[in-house]
Amino acid sequence: MSIQRLNPGPRMSQAVRLGEIAFLAGQVPDDLAADIGVQTEQVLAKIEAVLAELGSGKADILSVQVWLADMADFQGMNAVWDAWVDPANPPARATGEVALARPGMRVEMIAVARAAG
Repeated sequence: MSIQRLNPGPRMSQAVRLGEIAFLAGQVPDDLAADIGVQTEQVLAKIEAVLAELGSGKADILSVQVWLADMADFQGMNAVWDAWVDPANPPARATGEVALARPGMRVEMIAVARAAG
């Protein structure tokens, strides 16, 4: 079984695929001045875009790690998540508070999904 890298760069790949399993890189928002709702929408849109490149969709997500800069944003993130997630196929998920890479970044998500064969 070979390893395939999606959009590799000098530091990381957008996703790494082994067989039917794809490990997505952490997805971050573009607008670091936006509130948690907007930042969550941006991150989820990026996850969907990577999944589409892999021939997959929301129903193929196996697990997601959600990192928040402040757990006070938990409800705001969940409001956007709940409207976005496939209710028939919710992934396993964990959420935690961490110091994120850049000031203003409120959320980062890492997903593992099934990639289309």
